[in-house]
Parts: sequence; C-alpha cells; structure tokens
Amino acid sequence: MTATSLTDRKNAAISRGVGMTTQIYADRAENAEIWDKEGRRYIDFAAGIAVLNTGHRHPRVIAAVKDQLERFTHTCHQVVPYESYVHLAERLNALLPGDFEKKTIFVTTGAEAVENAVKIARAATGRSAVIAFGGGFHGRTFMGMALTGKVVPYKVGFGAMPGDVFHIPFPVELHGVTADQSLAALKKLFAADVDPQRVAAIIIEPVQGEGGFYSAPAAFMKALRELCDQHGILLIADEVQTGFARTGRMFAMDHHEVAPDLTTMAKSLAGGFPLAAVTGRAAIMDAPGPGGLGGTYGGNPLGIAAAHAVLDVIVDEDLCNRANLLGGRLKQRLESLRETVPEIVDIRGPGFMNAVEFNDRTTGLPSAEFANQVRLIALDKGLILLTCGVHGNVIRFLAPITIQDEIFGEALDILEASMLEASAGR
Repeated sequence: MTATSLTDRKNAAISRGVGMTTQIYADRAENAEIWDKEGRRYIDFAAGIAVLNTGHRHPRVIAAVKDQLERFTHTCHQVVPYESYVHLAERLNALLPGDFEKKTIFVTTGAEAVENAVKIARAATGRSAVIAFGGGFHGRTFMGMALTGKVVPYKVGFGAMPGDVFHIPFPVELHGVTADQSLAALKKLFAADVDPQRVAAIIIEPVQGEGGFYSAPAAFMKALRELCDQHGILLIADEVQTGFARTGRMFAMDHHEVAPDLTTMAKSLAGGFPLAAVTGRAAIMDAPGPGGLGGTYGGNPLGIAAAHAVLDVIVDEDLCNRANLLGGRLKQRLESLRETVPEIVDIRGPGFMNAVEFNDRTTGLPSAEFANQVRLIALDKGLILLTCGVHGNVIRFLAPITIQDEIFGEALDILEASMLEASAGR
C-alpha cells in the first residue's frame, strides 16, 4: 500500500476539513522515530503536536496501560468510580502551582477542558464575559473557537461565535506590542466595551502555542494577576501545550511568581492516550452543582493509568532538566546559523518549547513561504517539523523530551542542512 493510494482513499473517505501536514502514513513508532507504511524512517519533531513529551510508546506507559487492560477499560467514573481517578486528581492538585486547596476534574480533550474551565468560572463568579488574547488557540469547539485569536482556518465559515468573548493583543515586542500596551488595551476594553464586574475570567497561554511560541513576560503575568484580583476576575492558564516538563518546569506557570485560579491540561498528560483535566481552587471547582461537570469518557481508566506513568517518568528521568539541556543545544545550533541564514529574525522559547521565526530577507516581512520551504526540505530528508504563528512564519520544535542524544544530533544536522538549502535558493 503506497502513500499515494492511501491519500486517494483518504480524500474519498474523510472530510477535507481534517487537514494533514504530511502524507506520511504511520506504521510503527518508538520514542522519537516513526516508520511509515513504505518502511521509511522519520525523526519526529512534532510528537503529535506536543502530546508525546515522554515519546512514542514509552515502556512504562505501555506497561501501565496493559495492566489496566487486564482489569477494566470503562465504567464511566460518574457511574462506577475508581481509585486511580481519585489518585491522579490528588497528584495534580499537589503539582499545580498555588499554595491553596485544589480540586480536579478529568475530561477527554484540551478543547473540552477549556469549555469546562469557562463553565466553572461562570458558575463561580455569576458573570458571563471572558477575555482572551490575539494569536491564542483554545480549541475547535464553539467556545474554543470564540476564544481563539485567529480566524483562518479555525473560525472561517462556521457562523456566529458565542457572545461575551473579547480579545486583547498578546505582548510580543518583536511585533510591536509591549506588555504595557497589552495592559493598556485591557484597561481600554474595561472602559469602552465590557464592565470588569461582568468579566468571569481571563484565559491565557503562558507560552502561546499555535500563535507562535511567544512567552508572556513575567511582569505582565504579575500585572494581569493583580488586575484580576482587583476586579474579582478569575485567571485561567491554558497549559494544554505547555504542560508536563515541556518548558523546563512541570508547568509553564511555575516560571512565574503568581498562580492561576484554574488550569487546563491535556496533550502530554497521558503520553498519547486521550485525557484532559481542569485543576483549580477548591471553592471555585465546587461552584457547579452535581452533574454539571463530567462526561461519559472523561477520565477513561486507560488514560488515567497512562498519566500516572507519565508523571513517574517525568520525575524518574528528570525530564524538566533534560528539556532545558535539549532546548539549550537546539537554540545554540540555531544561533550559529544566523549569519548564513539571514531569514532568521528570532530564536526563542523556554525549556524544550522552542521556535525559530523567519522574515523575507528583502522585504523584512514575515515569510510563511520560507518556513514552509524549510519544513518540506526537512521532511524530504526525514525530519518532521511543524509551522505555526499568526503569519505562518514560525517553525516550532516539539520533539519528545526523551529523544536519544544521537538521534537528536542527527535531527539537528538535518535541520541545519535544510535551512541552509532553503536560504541558498533565495
């Protein structure tokens, strides 16, 4: 079965709305490597979009899921509960930043976690408005789309979005928006569009994911916390992409001196198995009445088992420190290319949540074309990369933190060769 024939079948059977970054059809995978149906090997620097911080098929994750398979696969926790769900909630309550009592719920996807965080915030405050940021991404459900700060491809053609959602610019000095300007935009929003006493929550990614891997400045996050406290607004940290050692700490908010009221998690929580969570202040989490939260598959036993193993692996293999080491090596290699690849305009990111941004060398404008050219050349050489950013001119790096040193070195060589080839062709 060739990739071409599989693509023909895919086009005939699956909605075109499910976009595909590559035409690679996976046959098997191990840690940071994927082999396709035709036997070709690839190094995976996408990791299922930040889902596999512990790599494909980590032995401890697989063993935990196999053990759970031998006991039961589904009961629906709301019908017949199980201890592993309770224990994982206890672990997350202890791990999340904030010196206060916490509680947790489990759902299935990051978008579902975001939806529930908004529900909880509205129930706890009795308010309805929510503020998000330009460039942010919070999912493809209707509230997720409304919160997401990018129209194409996420909102276009889907009609009216849920109301009482407002956006302000995310502070990105590279694009002319300082932290002070972002805060001024928030205060202007309060003066012109929405009474702060009607705002239930502000949701923010500590490091924007789809938006381009821009980190929220520490001073900005502190000021945002102060404004929320001043007006009785809840602060929601969307850690769906940033969580579980990716930024060199267990959570990206661990880099800040302030704690959110609610945190959404998914992706690498369960090492490739569908599981998401919302953790927050206990009194806030208890605001919805019994039956107001939950879902048939929320906290599936297999995902819960996998998540316990993931948390153990992060600690036992010291993945937070490894993320910092790998990210340092990657950024050092990228920095060495600045003179020979003039399209590079920025290299950034905490831990191993890194990105390189490209502008056209002649116009100085963001160049999605160059970023995609690098991606395609690298793919042809056996390295899977992802682009992102409002302008599509950013390559983000999300390789498993467990990637072997020799394979990481091989990937860096491919990346360098691809960037040099793309630049030489301009």
